[in-house]
Amino acid sequence: MSPDAVPGPGNTWPRRRWRPRPKLDWALTMCLWVVWPVCALLYDLRLRHAERIPAQGGVLLVANHVSVLDPLACAMLVYDAGRVPRFLAKHAVFTGLAGTILRSAGQIPVYRGTSAAQSSMNAAEEALAAGEVVVIYPEGSVTRDPDWWPMEPRTGVARLALTTDAVVVPLAQWGPQRVHDYHAKKLHLRLRTRADYLVGEPVDLSDLRAEARSGGPLSSRLLHQTTDRLMGQVRAQLGEVRGTTPPAAIHPRPGRTPGDLPGAAGAA
Repeated sequence: MSPDAVPGPGNTWPRRRWRPRPKLDWALTMCLWVVWPVCALLYDLRLRHAERIPAQGGVLLVANHVSVLDPLACAMLVYDAGRVPRFLAKHAVFTGLAGTILRSAGQIPVYRGTSAAQSSMNAAEEALAAGEVVVIYPEGSVTRDPDWWPMEPRTGVARLALTTDAVVVPLAQWGPQRVHDYHAKKLHLRLRTRADYLVGEPVDLSDLRAEARSGGPLSSRLLHQTTDRLMGQVRAQLGEVRGTTPPAAIHPRPGRTPGDLPGAAGAA
């Protein structure tokens, strides 16, 4: 499907609504000063079922990844829902002044394929335990599927879901790829491009968590089963947004980075 295609069922979806929003520290305020006007110009944001994002407590928000610019829209929608998002993002963006601000704002760098990779998971676990919202893209990068369906995910999301008590909420996003087409490597500076976001019901992982906590290391089978359950829900929601049925086949992700370990945390 073309990145310009607009799904039919979402045509009546509501635009953003004002909601009480949390107070921000200096770093988050600076991020807001950048993200808010950019999003206001680039996107006509539509959010459905924002109430499914719990008002308090740890939340693991599991999203598909269609554009390098979709974290901007996602951040605004989490903020509109009254929470402050913490993203797992590639360490390459944490450089210079921007990197200093992002770190101070609580964003989490991912050192994929290095000895520091586990520190990213630890930071995410600590954030969830402290009652924060952590946003993760299990695919690890923008999908390579030619029709923009989620590609093969990594299992880092399963580790976080199984080893914490966070509420796990699936999120489908569609539209930011019309602004930046990652496949064609083209930026389309259109004003007020429509972007649809559908928040799903929290995923019940009680059976898988019970198995994970019965003792012993997490098995590959359990990690993949958990990841499949989470991303299966995201794919189903994306199908609802697009008004079509997701394909049965899942596009493979790019080859592993040297030293990349199974279960590495997904990054934007």
